[in-house]
Amino acid sequence: MTKIIEIIPCLDIKNGRVVKGVRFENLKDARDPVEAAEAYCREGADELAFLDITATIENRKTRLEWVKKVAEKVTIPLIVGGGVTNVEDMKTLFDLGVDKVSINTAAASNPDFVRKASKEFGQDKLVIAIDGRKNSVEHELPRLEVVIKGGVKPTGTDIVDWAMQVEKLGAGAILLTSKDADGTKNGYDLEMTKAVSEAVEIPVIASGGAGKLEHLYEAVTIGKASAILAASIFHFKEISIPQAKQYLKEKGIMVRM
Repeated sequence: MTKIIEIIPCLDIKNGRVVKGVRFENLKDARDPVEAAEAYCREGADELAFLDITATIENRKTRLEWVKKVAEKVTIPLIVGGGVTNVEDMKTLFDLGVDKVSINTAAASNPDFVRKASKEFGQDKLVIAIDGRKNSVEHELPRLEVVIKGGVKPTGTDIVDWAMQVEKLGAGAILLTSKDADGTKNGYDLEMTKAVSEAVEIPVIASGGAGKLEHLYEAVTIGKASAILAASIFHFKEISIPQAKQYLKEKGIMVRM
């Protein structure tokens, strides 16, 4: 059966505003989260991913004020992540109307949290975010390495090994972001995306680096991703959701129109 590829705008939140940077740094203000969410729902996005990107670095929980405001307005599935460290945090978000919760650092620090969360809420509610970087071949660290704490802390863990582990623990999907490619608009890290997509059965959401329509197509055809996440091109109106879907459809990719 041919899978339908989803288009997911990613909204990084800092101090209650949507921001966008390059390689997780030099963040610039993009827009108001509620206004952005409503616009993307109108445009035909399949899901929305909201990530409170400084929560873990600042050692705090996701700020619930903006989550509540966004959840009240969205008409499509809402993924929220950032600062989620236990099942109570997840329950709070679900009670506000969030559809799926993304966990990253807390999962890497305590893999059993993934198993507990999956058992408590069900696999389809749980997205494991994996941030990765690429090391040189002669480096003693893995070629594709997991980084945590907003991308600033290396782990020495191989990305494919970690992806396979979280799948076994009960993850419903993997949100895979290349730190090296993030915000560069030079294209997704296809090596990383393909390696993870081919190693697991659960959906892999490609993230980091979209700059033109061709990049979206490559993420699916070369990277084998099940969904495409992008930020800059959508926030700054370089490409619209309908444009992206029409382009992929014309290329023979199944999308929801």
